[in-house]
Amino acid sequence: MTSPMMAGGGGVPGNEDNLVSGARPPLTTGSYLVVFSDEVHGDEAAMADAVRAVAGVSDLLSTSEFGAEGIDLDRAAAAGGTIFPELGIAVVAADPTQVAGMVGLAAADPRIVAVEPEHVMYAIDDDLSLDYLRGYRDATAHLYDQASAGAGTAGVEAAARFADTAASTWGLQATRVTTSKYTGAGVRVAVLDTGFDLENPDFANRKIVTRSFVPGENVQDGHGHGTHCIGTSCGVAVPPTPPGSRRYGVAPAAEIFVGKVLSNAGSGTDRNILAAISWAISNRCQVISMSLGADVRTVSVAYETVGRRALAAGTLIVAAAGNNGRRREGDAGFVGMPANSPSIMAVAAIDARSAVANFSARSNPVAGGQVDIAGPGVNVYSSWPLPARYNTISGTSMATPHVAGIAALWAEATGLRGAALWSRLQQSASRLPLPSVDVGAGLAQAPQ
Repeated sequence: MTSPMMAGGGGVPGNEDNLVSGARPPLTTGSYLVVFSDEVHGDEAAMADAVRAVAGVSDLLSTSEFGAEGIDLDRAAAAGGTIFPELGIAVVAADPTQVAGMVGLAAADPRIVAVEPEHVMYAIDDDLSLDYLRGYRDATAHLYDQASAGAGTAGVEAAARFADTAASTWGLQATRVTTSKYTGAGVRVAVLDTGFDLENPDFANRKIVTRSFVPGENVQDGHGHGTHCIGTSCGVAVPPTPPGSRRYGVAPAAEIFVGKVLSNAGSGTDRNILAAISWAISNRCQVISMSLGADVRTVSVAYETVGRRALAAGTLIVAAAGNNGRRREGDAGFVGMPANSPSIMAVAAIDARSAVANFSARSNPVAGGQVDIAGPGVNVYSSWPLPARYNTISGTSMATPHVAGIAALWAEATGLRGAALWSRLQQSASRLPLPSVDVGAGLAQAPQ
């Protein structure tokens, strides 16, 4: 069930709805997520029995019927419920008059640990005009000059300034990708977003596995957000000519898995996203990048459970912290769902002067809701659907694929997976003269 609400345009010319996610109230679909205990996690029969007992649903579809190809969301939409045994989650439709009874029965069933509403998620970006960027540049330059004079705290590196060059983007320079000897070879990166422009010539010779989890839409990106994120995480080292381009991709040899979970309007549901996470784990993707979310303060038990089980399976999920900050107006915002889950790495955004982006969300005081790491997220140049081919946009969405690509480089360099890969990313980050509530461990850095 997909909401008709549209997400921000992410730099699409003429789109009047260029709003960050904080401008929209959280929406639910009317379906519910059922989270199962570790004791029945993976036991499809026990999970199905529990769903029938508490929700009265008999028409159930399971991902086990589809294998590594991923579940058919068109069929799932017609079923009364969907079971993801490898995640230990089910999604069920519920009549409003039956919800209270279902929740009560679930609370008394030891096989179930939580029942929560299914939410609508959005592409997280922040479309910034050139005038805005010039003003932001001048303001942050003044603040930087003031702060850097006294920022010589032991163990903290001085903030640096970067700029796009003919050779590479400022983000690749700031994260030391341009000097890394690693390419992400042998590592699978799943980007769950608005799909991908399959006609983009920069990716003509790449191995790309695609799957749409949006009912009624193919994987072709009619929005742009997904193509931009895939370009940053896994774009080629030397873009072909013509027209010629600076390097913008972090892990040029990684295997790309495109999971379309957000519609061409930029929105999608938890069911779409969970289906794609299941698909990515089944295909042994070591990194999942999700530049999406909803401005919900509370931690989702479902996403926290999925994040924890993904780590145990050797898959690291990184997600955008959110763009609900209005820092110049005195509101730093908060990390939203699903990035506020303790087992999902929350990524904040910094600009080319190593200042936290005005829109970048601050750590959420809920348990586990902190920002974990930062990536380049302001004025980021990357791939875009044809005929434009390239575009420059901003958001914690743009910071997230930087971190995902760097995670692929570390996975190649060290063989680390899951929680160990998370730890290495944080340990190797470059500390910044900024509060950890804003940038976590600091700016992600590529292995050398």
